[in-house]
Amino acid sequence: MDEDEGTPEVPTAILDDAHRGDIEGAFGTIRQHDLDARRTWKARLLTLLAIVGPGLIVMVGDNDAGGVATYAQAGQNFGLTLLWTLPLLIPVLVVNQEMVVRLGAVTGVGHARLINERFGRFWGAFSVGDLFILNFLTIATEFIGVSLSLNYFGVSEYVSVPIAAAALVVMTATGSFRRWERFMFVFIAVNFLVIPLAVFSHPAAGPFLRGLTVPGVKGGFTSTSVLLVIAIVGTTVAPWQLFFQQSNIVDKRITPRWINYERADTVLGSLVTVFAAALIIAVVAAAFTGTALAGNFINAGGVARGLNHYVGHGTGAIFAVVLLNASIIGAASVTLATSYAFGDAFGAHHSLHRSWREAKFFYGAFTGMVVLAAGIVLIPGAPLGLITTGVQALAGVLLPSATVFLLLLCNDREVLGPWVNRLWLNIVASIIVSILLLMSLVLMATTLFSQIDVNVLAVALAGVLVAGYAAAGAVLWVQRGRRPPTEMVPMDNRATWRMPALNLLARPKWSRGRLVGMYLLRGYLVVAVLLLLVKAIELGLHK
Repeated sequence: MDEDEGTPEVPTAILDDAHRGDIEGAFGTIRQHDLDARRTWKARLLTLLAIVGPGLIVMVGDNDAGGVATYAQAGQNFGLTLLWTLPLLIPVLVVNQEMVVRLGAVTGVGHARLINERFGRFWGAFSVGDLFILNFLTIATEFIGVSLSLNYFGVSEYVSVPIAAAALVVMTATGSFRRWERFMFVFIAVNFLVIPLAVFSHPAAGPFLRGLTVPGVKGGFTSTSVLLVIAIVGTTVAPWQLFFQQSNIVDKRITPRWINYERADTVLGSLVTVFAAALIIAVVAAAFTGTALAGNFINAGGVARGLNHYVGHGTGAIFAVVLLNASIIGAASVTLATSYAFGDAFGAHHSLHRSWREAKFFYGAFTGMVVLAAGIVLIPGAPLGLITTGVQALAGVLLPSATVFLLLLCNDREVLGPWVNRLWLNIVASIIVSILLLMSLVLMATTLFSQIDVNVLAVALAGVLVAGYAAAGAVLWVQRGRRPPTEMVPMDNRATWRMPALNLLARPKWSRGRLVGMYLLRGYLVVAVLLLLVKAIELGLHK
């Protein structure tokens, strides 16, 4: 019998034996062979408490140092006029991460390994290579956050950054998943210090609600404001989240039986992260509107000092603590996502259930990235604020590529069997990808042609997008009528279905059209990244 679910034995793809066994969450344990029905609300709540973790951690971890700095920049330079972007990101977060939930629970392997095995090493290098570069730069921004936050209290970065780096390694390499997850929940709790920040700065409710619901940008859409919108998207919905949550679900030993609980964990996390982000924008906007600091964002440390000057009540210190907390949980999550991916790529043990002696490569990769990223921050004269914004924008530019691979995997019946995407989910995800591409295209165009009217360009591209949706809808309608109806699999069978060993699966074959499309996407992203670099240098020269 299969040791995971009690079904007839089928060779699974699970690489690390530490990924089998009881679920040992921060707030409870679920036995490996637990098949009891949860019929009462109390039983369901206790189960949710044991499962909750990967979704909340990945979402709150996404409100990292770069996130806090980007939201503060939006509030300082544009007031409340960019708040409307945040509610729109909730469905993006939930749709993307729900697909990751199914992949992790059903396959039992990480995102990097699935891409390598299903699409080959070339496309694996395309996807995972981008991840490694982006994650390393993101980890550097977390230590920028550590430096700026503790500088507020008079602590030198040459003291704060090495201590934070050492604490990260010690906290992660305990050999206990439950202990690590409890550490993360402490940081999640500290994240709610944004509430007293809002109480002290008391932003007006009317403008706040209007900013949440009425699209617009103070001063109109320009290449600079588009860059910041993409940075907000990139810091709120980052590619590393896909890799982290899938591997963390596998490491926590969550199986298809518990998918609905992990979905609830993910939705809860998305609401918490958008709530905190909205409050940060509102706090900074309320504090700086009409002052000399309005429109003059430099970095998050400057925001803390400005809050202390204009609001008082210890708000500067609270903001610095929020920034420090965000930096630590962000560094822990992003570095762990990369270490998981390294373990997937090289077939090494990669589990928080293992000690350092049992998983030297896993923890060694984690330590190496932390040390190198911390070292970058200690370079004298580095433009820390610009680096932070640029990295978040880079995440936004690379997100469509990550989402495309996610979509391909979630439509692979060899991988997900009865858990593949429904048609409506594919439509929603495709719309998300196309809008993200449109935004990066606007950034490219405005970088090349600085005098272009962004509003006219956006309307023209939106028209092209709508025409493309109409054409795609017509094709789908015709094809759907020709396809045989999909056989529905009973829920009981779905709850015990796991992906077989990867070497037993037939490699998916791409049509010529899909292959050409993927090469075009790759070429487009290379150009977009280069132009983003040009824009970042341009902004740096004007500082």
